[in-house]
Amino acid sequence: MRFPIGLKIFGVAVGLLVLMAAAALLSMRMTRTVDGQLTIIDQNYFPAYVALAQANIRSVEESAYVRRLLLAIAERGDNAAKLDDLRQQVASTGKASDEDIANARQHINRQIADPLDFDDNIALARLDDKIEALQGERQRLAVLANLLAATSADHPQASELLAELDDRRDDFNRKIDAARSEMRRLAGVAINATRAYQQRVVAIGIALLAIAAVLGITVAAAVTLGLVRPVRRLLLGTAAVERGALDTVIPITSRDEIGQLTRSFNSMVGELRVKAQIRDIFGKYVDPRIVARLIDRPELTDAKGSRREMTIFFCDMKDFTAFSEGMTPAALVNVLNRFMTVMSEPVRHHNGIIDKYIGDEVMAFWGPPFTDAEKHPALACLAALDQLAALGAFRAELPELTGLRRGIPEIDIRIGIATGDAVVGSIGSQQTRNYTVIGDTVNLASRLVGANKSYGTRALVSEATSRFIADLVETRDTVIVVGKTEPHRIFELIGRKGEVDSDRLALRDAYVEALGAYRRKAWEEARAGFEGCLTIVPDDGPSKAFLSRIAQFSADTPSSNWDGVWSLAGK
Repeated sequence: MRFPIGLKIFGVAVGLLVLMAAAALLSMRMTRTVDGQLTIIDQNYFPAYVALAQANIRSVEESAYVRRLLLAIAERGDNAAKLDDLRQQVASTGKASDEDIANARQHINRQIADPLDFDDNIALARLDDKIEALQGERQRLAVLANLLAATSADHPQASELLAELDDRRDDFNRKIDAARSEMRRLAGVAINATRAYQQRVVAIGIALLAIAAVLGITVAAAVTLGLVRPVRRLLLGTAAVERGALDTVIPITSRDEIGQLTRSFNSMVGELRVKAQIRDIFGKYVDPRIVARLIDRPELTDAKGSRREMTIFFCDMKDFTAFSEGMTPAALVNVLNRFMTVMSEPVRHHNGIIDKYIGDEVMAFWGPPFTDAEKHPALACLAALDQLAALGAFRAELPELTGLRRGIPEIDIRIGIATGDAVVGSIGSQQTRNYTVIGDTVNLASRLVGANKSYGTRALVSEATSRFIADLVETRDTVIVVGKTEPHRIFELIGRKGEVDSDRLALRDAYVEALGAYRRKAWEEARAGFEGCLTIVPDDGPSKAFLSRIAQFSADTPSSNWDGVWSLAGK
């Protein structure tokens, strides 16, 4: 049965309230019992005790009035009014004593009849019997007192009556005093019983509160643990998924909202696992970041492309056709796979996107949304320099990859990088698409790969690219047209700032001076300058290329409007 979290919390609160209410009601009931006991002590025990004490006092007063009456008679006074007053005092005190005894019995019998008692009804009944007997004795005392009051002092029986009255009164006073003491004792027992009951009420109240607190805390703790444990499991599961543990499955232990949340979490992790599998599988064919973007942002698969400034990168193996001749297909595939791996690693390390592999050529690009707009030219150039640095280690692996120990051709690469506007989007047929870039910038980067052949260089970049990398990379420039109506200045990558040796820097400075003379058509000065470059670096390709052009221009002088541009017919 499904219990929502709100109902569980409400149930705990209601349960605690019920326990507290039950404890309060029981304490209230027992407190009312204490109040009832105090009430009957006040209304029955104390009045009965007081009535017996007053009856005792009235009896003593009656005895005193009888003696005063006898003395007055003995004096043979003629004050009849005084004698009548004394006789009335004797009668009234006797009557008052009888009333007090009757009142005491009335309170005792009321207590016996009261349902709330102190288990002393038997003792009270016995006391009532004694007091009833005292009433009879009190009547006899009254008869003697009246007889004595009517007898003259010199009557022969007066002294005997007085002695008998004194004896009976002493016995009566002793008995009524004993009854009063018994009543006092019973009242004291009742008070002690009330105190004990009150202490028991306090102890029971504390015990009930403790039981209610323990039960409440236990139930609250159980409910809290029932809520906290699955939440903690969800938290730990979320942390595990964040670390990449997509095999995380959290057990569902309840049918409330947390159980539904756990079920949804497991379903979400399952979908993430499927997407991760898609990324792993298709990431071998398409760059994983493109796969991730296409999965997480389906709008990128829209047939509508977007125009952005991108940096395009091409890299291929020099003289691959000659290298592949005479190799077995298996060896060729091994070499190509390893070459693509080595060349692709710097691209991925610098956040580039591998667009495709074309034979021995790697095509990649940088730009939004994969890299920042201001950083992608520098990242592409750094990737190119890392490729050149990794080439030596790849050459060392060739004997093992090809199975040859000698006669292994020299492996080198050519790189072309261009920055500019390009159309980016999902391009292809309805059945098969490729997230790629197209446009003039792509064509320029591709042609720069071929331009390396003309200049004997390994990495060339466009002028737009060079503007972004001036603070990071050392370059040297020339001017060339690569199948365009407008000339493009291109630059050779030399190395990172601060890492280029002095010979290379001296070569660049000498090359710049020779190139300036070349553009001014100062052929002899240019020839001397480029020859000077070869004395610094004998195998400098661009210097050799320009010496060849100078020899051509010396035999066939260019037109007067020549601006130093050299046209390349193809890639």
